[in-house]
Amino acid sequence: MKNQSINLIIKRKFRVLVIAALCLVTMNVFSQDKAKSSENTFKSYWKNGYQLVSKDGKFKMKFGGRIQYDWAYFGQDAALEDEFGSLGNGAEFRRARFFNSGQIYGNIKYKIQLDFTGGKVSFKDVYINISKLPIVGNLKIGHFKEPFRLEALTSSKYITFMERGLPIAMSTERNSGFMIHNSLIKSRLAYQFGVFRNADSYGNAKQANDGYSITSRISGSLIKNDEKDQLLHLGLAYSYRKPQTKEYKIKSRPEAHLGNYYVNTGTIENVNSITHLGTEAALVLGPLSFQAEYIVSTIKTQTATANVNYSFKGYYGQVSYFLTGEIRKYKNYESGFGRVKPKNNFGDGHGGTGAFEMAVRYSGLDLNDKTILGGDLKDITLGLNWYLNPATRLMVNYVLADLNNVGNGNAFQMRFQIDF
Repeated sequence: MKNQSINLIIKRKFRVLVIAALCLVTMNVFSQDKAKSSENTFKSYWKNGYQLVSKDGKFKMKFGGRIQYDWAYFGQDAALEDEFGSLGNGAEFRRARFFNSGQIYGNIKYKIQLDFTGGKVSFKDVYINISKLPIVGNLKIGHFKEPFRLEALTSSKYITFMERGLPIAMSTERNSGFMIHNSLIKSRLAYQFGVFRNADSYGNAKQANDGYSITSRISGSLIKNDEKDQLLHLGLAYSYRKPQTKEYKIKSRPEAHLGNYYVNTGTIENVNSITHLGTEAALVLGPLSFQAEYIVSTIKTQTATANVNYSFKGYYGQVSYFLTGEIRKYKNYESGFGRVKPKNNFGDGHGGTGAFEMAVRYSGLDLNDKTILGGDLKDITLGLNWYLNPATRLMVNYVLADLNNVGNGNAFQMRFQIDF
């Protein structure tokens, strides 16, 4: 047992050293090109993270990270307590991540992002992106988010609420694979098409069988007026999945990461294939913003005697408004919405208050179909966000959960966040 623990520690340290070595190699590439040409003199500056850029703009590097620390207080009626047991209040580091990203020779981009929560180091985004390719435009290779759902693609640094809506339980976020993608018609229309394999927390996908997934998405900005701060975004995504284990499960908490799982299909066996179909829409009118998504998952099972299909659905709709006049900025088709920049930072010495945002969301997840009674959960979430500056945010959420034919629960949550 002692030797196993020592080996585990050595392996973890080795992985960290490998990542550090990759960062140093990248920096060495930068320094070599700097030595070769005075045109590649680098300047360093701070812009939501420490950045380096060459004079000709072909070489770039950024270091950043995020810390999200949560508190949660729960309440539930007797029916839920009888069904799921007592629920204690708690606190956790929801995310603690650091990354290095950059650009090499103008058309090669990369990112290495590690997460340190849960007492271990794991991969999040580790990929290489090659641009300016004929016909397809861009090729992305590595471990990254599958192109499915606007809210899932938007970074946790920028989502409106502390947790994504209930349909996140139907999404597979990151996997290992490759994806072609590009924007068209002056970035008004975009497509993404990827082939993936289920990977562990280090991006490894070791499978000797036919387990894989194919995920695609088309999205567009029908209206995009930066001068008037107006945006209308629509999208459609589809994912076909062939599970390695022939098993599948969907389960979800009530939009509170420290809470209990209130809905759960249990393990569905003899699964032949899984399909996810998702629609998405977002509307921004100055400080007012609307966003909604609807997802249908179909699980096809096959035995020697019968074929049975199960269908589950998830959805949400949300409205947010900036009391101080800021707007939600759309970043791009790959990353959804981006950073909020207050008009006046809190503590700037000129009486700045930062930005204040109010939001409400209604979401649902129905996991009942035929012989599977996983539960039907509805949530109403109220949110208040205080952006002290572009890198610091305090969040307060109140979640009211209704588990159909069982009972009700609630959660009061706070998050302290800094990202750079």
